Amino acid sequence: MDETVIILYYDIKNIFMKEGMKMNITKVTDDTYQLLANVRGFLFEGLWEIPNGVSINSYIIKGEKTAIIDGFGGWDGAAESLYDLLDEIDVKPESIEYLIINHMEPDHSQWLEDFNKINPNVKIVCSKTSADLLEAFYNQTENIIIANDDFELDLGNGHKLSFAMVPNVHWPDSMVTFDLLTKTLFSCDAFGSFGEVGENKFDDMLSEEELAFYEAEAVRYYSNIIGSFSMFVKRAIDKCAPLPIEIIAPGHGIMWRGNVDRIISDYSRYVEYQKGIAKEEITLIWGSMYGMTEKAVNHAVKVLEGEDIKVNVHRVPDTDDGTILASVWNSTGVILAMPTYEYKMFPALACTLEELGRKKAHGRKAFRFGSYGWSGGAQKQLDEIMENHKMNWEFLEPVEFKGNAKEDDLNLIEQRIKELVKEVKAITKP
Repeated sequence: MDETVIILYYDIKNIFMKEGMKMNITKVTDDTYQLLANVRGFLFEGLWEIPNGVSINSYIIKGEKTAIIDGFGGWDGAAESLYDLLDEIDVKPESIEYLIINHMEPDHSQWLEDFNKINPNVKIVCSKTSADLLEAFYNQTENIIIANDDFELDLGNGHKLSFAMVPNVHWPDSMVTFDLLTKTLFSCDAFGSFGEVGENKFDDMLSEEELAFYEAEAVRYYSNIIGSFSMFVKRAIDKCAPLPIEIIAPGHGIMWRGNVDRIISDYSRYVEYQKGIAKEEITLIWGSMYGMTEKAVNHAVKVLEGEDIKVNVHRVPDTDDGTILASVWNSTGVILAMPTYEYKMFPALACTLEELGRKKAHGRKAFRFGSYGWSGGAQKQLDEIMENHKMNWEFLEPVEFKGNAKEDDLNLIEQRIKELVKEVKAITKP
């Protein structure tokens, strides 16, 4: 049997983290370049911790006419950073004829106000919904070309661009851009990941260990940012399937050319994980006030160590919700351990469950245990959260104990955990 793995608090090795913002430029293929900035030290969307940073990727296509696809945004100095990189490939900002906006979120678009001061005549190519947001965000109403599924843009020198509308991946304005000459899909938020990108930008330049790092960061990115829109991600994957894609160039993370099917397959799996059956893993989320529930958690961990299954253990509020989301997204089974607090659930765990509900982590096999003092009440709030978010988790009978868990309580917890492990293995078996 394989040894059980107990992971405490999601400790993935940070392979590429460096001090400060790192910018560089990479040739993608003929006449096509990636402009990349690695950033860290902030909450993505003002919410999500990114312990391994994130890359913001922009792309230049130099045909007879030059186009820039997306851009840097969301922090001071973004525009200046972009211009420094353009100098390296002998592109003057004022010579860029087209700005293609796949997605209006400010991490890709906030530099536009500064860019317009240098190049007020640039033609912006975007979806109809993006055009509405352009006016709302940046008061931009002129020089806008509305793209749709039938629209093509000829840059010359063989570079013909087609577009596919992929709404709600993850904003309603999202689209992707495809270069028919180089067969490169510029996918913006689709097929992306968190994690700073090092010197090697393509999948076929990375070791399996490095690819595993980015795949873990992709799960974190997907569950934190896109998980709520899994149905739309599935539609986008199906829509892009007929394209003869040879390179995927996302807005965040590494580029794919050695095995583009790998990241497409990963995203297809993440879509399915949203429904409930994911990996043969269990995530244990727990909180404790005075150590009574914690003693039972320690017993639970010892039981799990005797089972042939991977387990992720997270204490709240110590562990951020983004980390827990990624863990639960991979897990078919979930164990919740918390005391009753003022007639309700331990607040930190209630907040985490609310976030899991908003991100639509549905259909898990689950078990709850925990202590109470003068009164219970945690179960009622748990039931309300499950119902409000239509989470459809299947729970084993809970184990609640007054004060410290007695031997009979610990025996029941052990019995329930072994039953949960059995159920998880049964439904994840190939």
